[in-house]
Amino acid sequence: MKYIFLSACLLTVATVVNAQSKLPVIRATSKSVAINDGGFLDKNAWSLSPKTRPDIYTADRTRETKWVTFYTDIDSIKVKVKPGTRYDFIILLNGKDSCYTQVASAIPPVDKHQVSIKNDTIPFKLSAYNAIAVKAILNDTDTLNLHFDASSFDVHLTRDAIIKKTKLLPNQADVLAGKAKPNFNGMNKAQKLQMGTAVWLNQEILPTGLTSYEMDGRFAWNLFEGKQVEVDYDNNRMIIYNKMPKGLKGYERSKIGFIKSFPYATGTFEIAGKKYTGNFTMDTGSDQSLILDSAWVAKNNFPTDLKLIKSSTISDPRGVKYEMKIVEAPLFRLNGFPAANIPTLILSNKNPLGFEINYLGNGLLKRFNMILDFKNDYVYLKPNKLSS
Repeated sequence: MKYIFLSACLLTVATVVNAQSKLPVIRATSKSVAINDGGFLDKNAWSLSPKTRPDIYTADRTRETKWVTFYTDIDSIKVKVKPGTRYDFIILLNGKDSCYTQVASAIPPVDKHQVSIKNDTIPFKLSAYNAIAVKAILNDTDTLNLHFDASSFDVHLTRDAIIKKTKLLPNQADVLAGKAKPNFNGMNKAQKLQMGTAVWLNQEILPTGLTSYEMDGRFAWNLFEGKQVEVDYDNNRMIIYNKMPKGLKGYERSKIGFIKSFPYATGTFEIAGKKYTGNFTMDTGSDQSLILDSAWVAKNNFPTDLKLIKSSTISDPRGVKYEMKIVEAPLFRLNGFPAANIPTLILSNKNPLGFEINYLGNGLLKRFNMILDFKNDYVYLKPNKLSS
């Protein structure tokens, strides 16, 4: 599934109109558009919307220069994307409707005039389900319980929370009175979202059908793009840095990679004298410890005779159910730190994301204080009080 960052850098309609005579034009007779983003082709990635000016496609996050190609049913355009860039063009639908389109880098332009030394702090509680639970205040009036999910995007609220705990629906009064159905597609933006001392203005809010237990929604890693965020389980707080802190004793660093905008770290199993290394997206919204992609298991000949703990069924954020077995992995290393006898879920189904990726759940990640550096793309880990 293609995720689009709705909070990407916007270009005003006036700017597009003033520059429209200079914009490249391609043609289409169908609203359906395929997109090849850095080598990943999605045949159903885009639907043309003449009324949206511009309609912004945010390319998958990378610090490397890459190509993004739009394919209509009769034409195409190839765009070079670098961090901080935007590229505008027009798709002419059926010879009459001009669809103003923009391809934007997921990494926003550097604002050299923005200088801030303020570090914000967000208190949290670790829930019984290993969720990093945060109290959020919406528009200075509505209190919500959100959790941090480093493998998600943007801010999502459950439909029930949107109806009962916010005023984001355009027909909120009629919905509460039972006179109308909620229009989640027309929700208002949050003028102000506050968690601890951190504040986001004009924040897009998206509906979701599933979140961590007892939570009203979740917030994601891309709220901290270009910054560093520390998750400190010893003191139950998140700290947002504008500059990497110094004197990090006891931390070990490794590179954060990105695949289709999902951040991941690299971990290694050590079993019977053999090593099995893979990429793991950091699913801090999951109460599990490790979840293995079925394709990765098959490709790497991962052992099938590990001690069986139990069979289980889980659901992903889209509500899709997966049958799996839980086995005990004798040793797993993350940033060089060992973790022994880790419950490991092995998916039997094909990964719904459409690409191979494993998952680090908060059942394991909670054992480490961590700093996620989304400016230089590193993860720093240090064992904490929960590791013993």
